[in-house]
Amino acid sequence: MQTSPDIPTESLPGAGAQGWLSGWVSVRVSTPLVALLLMLAAAQGSAQTPPEPPTIPASTVVSTVAMVLEPVAEGTWFVQGASAMGSAANQNFISNAGFVVADGGVLVVDALGSPPLARQLLALIRQVTPLPVRFVVVTHCHADHIYGLQVFRDAGAQIVGHAACRDYLASDAARQRLAISREQLFPWVDGQTRLVSPDLWLGDGGQDDDLLLRIGQREFRVRHAGPSHTAEDLVVHDARTGVLFAGDIVFRGRLPFVGQADSRRWITAIDRMQDLQPRVLVTGHGPLSHQPAQDMQQTRDYLAYLRQTMGEAARKLEPFDEAYARTDWSRFAQLPLFAAANRMNAYNTYLLMEHEAP
Repeated sequence: MQTSPDIPTESLPGAGAQGWLSGWVSVRVSTPLVALLLMLAAAQGSAQTPPEPPTIPASTVVSTVAMVLEPVAEGTWFVQGASAMGSAANQNFISNAGFVVADGGVLVVDALGSPPLARQLLALIRQVTPLPVRFVVVTHCHADHIYGLQVFRDAGAQIVGHAACRDYLASDAARQRLAISREQLFPWVDGQTRLVSPDLWLGDGGQDDDLLLRIGQREFRVRHAGPSHTAEDLVVHDARTGVLFAGDIVFRGRLPFVGQADSRRWITAIDRMQDLQPRVLVTGHGPLSHQPAQDMQQTRDYLAYLRQTMGEAARKLEPFDEAYARTDWSRFAQLPLFAAANRMNAYNTYLLMEHEAP
């Protein structure tokens, strides 16, 4: 039986031995027959339905990671996740999130990779201010940035995202990714973790205008910077402090994850971000940057190098393995996650360049 991931099978009518028997109402049978039916049903259930592992409700799981508030600018903080792949061991705390305290409430950027992490972040916000969280901007819909959204929705915040994020959250791919995460990241992501669709959208009908969010006397510019790292990439700029929340368009202190991204448009997005002239950069992964131009250039250079080397190989019809082996990766080999991500990044870029129009 296929059911919604949020509904345990044993709660559905007719599921299991007791549910099977409950469907037989208003039928008079003898006591021995009832006993026989119960024995048969129990035997059938034990033979066909393997016992499910116990599920710990997410509300009882408390994150134990070392999450430290780091000041960014006046009224602005962020927390930095580990430079690692998500796992149960690191509780999926592998991405950054930030917030700004305005005179009428709080703006949060990204919600981290599990409900327990989001509750820990919300508790840190409460240490800074009693003001409510008004908005949470989702820079993109990768699991390490969105699985904490339900905590902020339950706290009364409005979720802001791009229309492409809405499309993804309604897809089989998003549901399958969550099902896998419930196994691989248990108990931090479990059967109580749900996909949360944003309330406010950019990009409906192909429109690409910036969204201005106002909290009290403060105004924040939300801009669609995709398709680049993902189709739905958003950045958030605070003109008062010069802080730019860049999401995963910029990686600092670790190798970028390219996946199946359109790297040509990603480079264009980085160039557009330069137009905002940020003074401080909060990236989706890695430490705070007080040299935004330099750190944006590092991500840009890596993408350009992938396109140059793998594009040349694709044009010459050189097999990928040979092209990868002869390429000089020394400039980037010292970055964390190089061994885990670089070959995959190069291969996806090789495939992209095979099909990209000259």
